[in-house]
Amino acid sequence: MREYLLLLPIIFIIHDMEEVVGFGWFFRNNQWLFDRYPKVMDMYRDLKEMPWKLGVYEEFIPFFGVSLLGYYFPGKIIFSIWFGFFLDLTVHFFVHIGMSVKIRKYIPSVITSIICIPVSIVILYRCAMIMTFDTTTVIFTIVGILLMIGNFCFLRWGMTFLSRKLEFKNDMKFYMG
Repeated sequence: MREYLLLLPIIFIIHDMEEVVGFGWFFRNNQWLFDRYPKVMDMYRDLKEMPWKLGVYEEFIPFFGVSLLGYYFPGKIIFSIWFGFFLDLTVHFFVHIGMSVKIRKYIPSVITSIICIPVSIVILYRCAMIMTFDTTTVIFTIVGILLMIGNFCFLRWGMTFLSRKLEFKNDMKFYMG
């Protein structure tokens, strides 16, 4: 299983670079999304570039951290948490594709989502064949999923807080142009 652990942060980096490079341009050129999907888009409305980039970096830390912990201190609990993180990231790819289908338009992150889904499924399958799914494994896989959901909520709050409260040299809104 150790040979798969560092693939989690690598896949995350590949996927999130498409988001970092493309989302600013995408939202500047698709303002209609804010009117058509206000509940979903309100979380992006006031974000500025610096908090967005810090958010992507913050999101990377748990993926890289749990992978390193599993690599250097292998064990059932850390492998299970890692597995939960990887499941969460894989579901995230499907969400991006679903969003793109819903609005009938390319969203930055769809290309890498399409590429990463088969790779992620193969990795998850191979790891599942190695792991023993007992109560501990299931509980800590769920813990891993919940940790990533909690991290995402913290991340959203932090990006919004920084966008609203702090002034940056480049005060240009990332999404709004």
